[in-house]
Amino acid sequence: MPGYRGEMTLLSHLHRFNQRHPWSHNDHYGPWAADQVAASGARDVLDVGCGTGNLAVRLRRRAATVTGLEPDPETARAAAERFADDPAVTIVETTFAGRDRQRCWDAITCVAVLHHLPLVPTLRELRGCLTPGGRLVVVGCYREAGAADRLATLPAALANPAMGLAKHPAPAAAPPAHMAAPTAEPQETLRVIRAAAAQELPGARIHRRLFWRYTLVYDAPDV
Repeated sequence: MPGYRGEMTLLSHLHRFNQRHPWSHNDHYGPWAADQVAASGARDVLDVGCGTGNLAVRLRRRAATVTGLEPDPETARAAAERFADDPAVTIVETTFAGRDRQRCWDAITCVAVLHHLPLVPTLRELRGCLTPGGRLVVVGCYREAGAADRLATLPAALANPAMGLAKHPAPAAAPPAHMAAPTAEPQETLRVIRAAAAQELPGARIHRRLFWRYTLVYDAPDV
């Protein structure tokens, strides 16, 4: 029990430190996601769960048009104001289900979104929203289960406070606006996600990443 109490105390200290020096694990992968989209040659991009638009800014530099979907009213309003002077960026206050179902896109990005939605049906619908040869780029969250996940957590837990101190050296009273949108705990394990992707997105490339994330890239058949 003393060892367990010591571990819990350490975790508690780390949690408080991370709260004082917040930084976005999702934004950390923004450059990677934008690069994946650019490499596909996409012109029209859909960003599902766009938040306040941090990724949309990067996507707009690499694509002709960006449509962002954001269900949280306050967050969607902030994103819309951010792009008020850019007619090539459209922010729609809606969920993925509320998208324009008559449209398809050259690329679709989903960052920390899939775990809010039913996995298999959403992957199937995302595939159906791609133009021939289009690309789906996902940065997702998974539920830890098993030794491999616990082992992957160790370097992330150690690096997380260092990254927070580097990115946000001054203690924060509250998380920044772009980290204030509603969140949910992931329910699917990485194994379940891999199986769902194999079923719905044949050939998808999935990798476990640092900071409790995985990435997925799927290219639709060019027919």
